[in-house]
Amino acid sequence: MEYTTLGSTGIEVSRLCLGCMSFGKANRDEWMLDEAGGRDLIERAIELGITFFDTANVYSQGESEEILGDVLAEYDRDRFTVGTKVRFEVGDNPQSAGLSRKTIEQELQNSLDRLGMDTVDLYQIHRWDDETPIEQTLRTLDDAVRRGQVRHIGASSMWAHQFAEALHTSDQLGLERFATMQNLYNLAYREEEREMLPLCKNEGIGVIPWSPVAAGYLARPYEQDDATARGEHETALGRPYREGGGETVNKRVEELATKKDRSMAQIALAWLLHKETVTAPIVGTSSVDHLEDAVAALEIELTDEEIASLEAPYEPVRISGHE
Repeated sequence: MEYTTLGSTGIEVSRLCLGCMSFGKANRDEWMLDEAGGRDLIERAIELGITFFDTANVYSQGESEEILGDVLAEYDRDRFTVGTKVRFEVGDNPQSAGLSRKTIEQELQNSLDRLGMDTVDLYQIHRWDDETPIEQTLRTLDDAVRRGQVRHIGASSMWAHQFAEALHTSDQLGLERFATMQNLYNLAYREEEREMLPLCKNEGIGVIPWSPVAAGYLARPYEQDDATARGEHETALGRPYREGGGETVNKRVEELATKKDRSMAQIALAWLLHKETVTAPIVGTSSVDHLEDAVAALEIELTDEEIASLEAPYEPVRISGHE
């Protein structure tokens, strides 16, 4: 495992972050792991040197947080960096949705209780909230930091102008500013390179992309992109991975994987790890084998020519991930 610094926080984190969306007990989809399976995956991640974990209050209606918290409680908690999120409705409680002071304060406490922690390292807004002024959201998050419930705050997929507004508001009012950006970024979706990634680089923001292998689209020939339950899930969301030059990108990944005797997913992940602005891709998986493959991708060196070949077919596509 390799380690790096999370933006300007000074926190050392593993070069890969384990995404915990695939864990649940009763409230989970068919492609997800139950409690025992989630435990096995987290424990193997720890054995592999992963110290960075990402979850959310909405994942399996909080059960993901419970599973992660239960496992980490059996280790030295100080070894790990844990992030969770707030924004979407949990269960059938409309008061759990949005980024109002009420929602953030109650959902933060609920997340801390499920995680079994007094403080969470990274508390992230799980998208923008048009109904709540960003100043109110930032003041609430700043209060949480000052109370000691949160160490750092982060944001996720949004327009670059919204992120810039949030950073400016924090600076203007002397409030805690977002330290990380969790956005959709992979070889088949590179729209973030236009504005968001340059903004993050300029502002010292840690970038922790989600869906680094495009939910499996870059892990197998594109003709099979809905061959799994997770793939069907992403297809239903309408991601634009096959639009523009996406199919050719997929072919290039397959060709290079064959040449290097590696999996397609490893090549896609290695490409992302070669990007200067990327801190730690969030690897979401329900397979120990796939997790081990992802860690092995850290060993892969790509030449400038190979990177250029992978990138050349890409064409602009419609914006995705903000929903």
